[in-house]
Amino acid sequence: MTSTADRPSSARTWTTSVRDDTGPIVLAGLRNSWAPLAKQTVIAALIVGAAVASAFSPWLLVTDAPWMWTGVGIAVAGLVLAAVAARWPAVLRIELVIPAIDFVAVGLLRYGTGDSRSVFTTIVALPLIWVAANPGRRNISWPVLGTAGTLMLPYLIAPEDPQGSEFVRLFTVVVVFGAMAAVTNELARQANLQLAAVQRRRRVAEGEIDRAALVQQSLLPTTAAGLPDELRAVGVCIPARTVGGDFYDWFPTPGGAAFTLGDVMGKGVGAGMIAAAVRSLIRSTVDESDPAVAVRRAATGLATGTSDLTSGQFTTCFHVRVDRDGHARWVDAGHGLTVLRSADGSVRPLRSAYLPIGVGTAWTAEDTVLEPGDVIVTVSDGVLDLFGGDLDSVDRFEAWVAERDHPQQVVDGIADLAHAGEHPDDVTVLCVGYRP
Repeated sequence: MTSTADRPSSARTWTTSVRDDTGPIVLAGLRNSWAPLAKQTVIAALIVGAAVASAFSPWLLVTDAPWMWTGVGIAVAGLVLAAVAARWPAVLRIELVIPAIDFVAVGLLRYGTGDSRSVFTTIVALPLIWVAANPGRRNISWPVLGTAGTLMLPYLIAPEDPQGSEFVRLFTVVVVFGAMAAVTNELARQANLQLAAVQRRRRVAEGEIDRAALVQQSLLPTTAAGLPDELRAVGVCIPARTVGGDFYDWFPTPGGAAFTLGDVMGKGVGAGMIAAAVRSLIRSTVDESDPAVAVRRAATGLATGTSDLTSGQFTTCFHVRVDRDGHARWVDAGHGLTVLRSADGSVRPLRSAYLPIGVGTAWTAEDTVLEPGDVIVTVSDGVLDLFGGDLDSVDRFEAWVAERDHPQQVVDGIADLAHAGEHPDDVTVLCVGYRP
């Protein structure tokens, strides 16, 4: 929703309800493409380390150095293939070729470092887990076959008749590693099911938040049509999240128009719901001439609730009713961030010592007479963060307002500051100009 300076009686609204979901997808793709390289780096490092330790340690056997180093070479070749897959993700389609290579590499390492006496046979568990962690029951049988191949490889290199006890030992090892593959596959399956359930719930929640943001946006006035010609109104609301706790509003009254800016403690959907309730309760007093009645009705309406949503919550609010002759009656309920910019450029605050809605119990309206060219500027505390957020930010904000004589300039300037960087709190500004 847009407005221009030559249409001062219009509204301008920004929201941040549009999310970019491509970022997580890209990051997930990057993680997936680099995962095989990370896994293979560990396996290759263990195989290389085992060979080097066997070559130089007097406590480790080297029964066939050429086959041992051949296993090292095959493991390094798998590392190169994993690096290629990280660089070109299309290669990931053959990812399971890499652990298959590792089964051969471990088998050759085992044969070259003592065969059945080798202490490095257990390295085969790493490619086994790599394969078994993939979805699908078929990924239980593949690592079992790979493990069996690793253990039987020496008999292919040097055929001989193994003893019966050797068959029993090999069968037991394969069964144990097969059980490991089955357990790993089941745990991975359960984890994927839980992740899918969480993602479904997240999509549902995000959809509800998006709808809440649209509802909240629809409650903000989009045009000043219906207001007296003497009054100009423009505002902007930029939530820190998809749904915010700030709101502004205006509506015609029998004698002129009413204007409100509220700031609910907190952010998110809960604060947005309270903001909508306060707005509705204040609007219900359209026929009341005293703005304090609107604030008291909002406080009473929220006080009748017993849910945790409103418990401990409070809302700072500035509510003003301006007649066509420039007579303004206003209530400041713990807000303290409203100024009156006169036509001569001077700025003075419009604030009182009353407590916010949800904390205070009594409010009294005050009177101010607007002169032609005067502008009431009220903002949420998130605007102060744009001016440093320290004790001097109010003074800097007032000096900044003094340099701008048109409501649209103030609103556009605040919006530009908010969009220039991150803002931890909702940013809302409402300007009311008196131009008889």
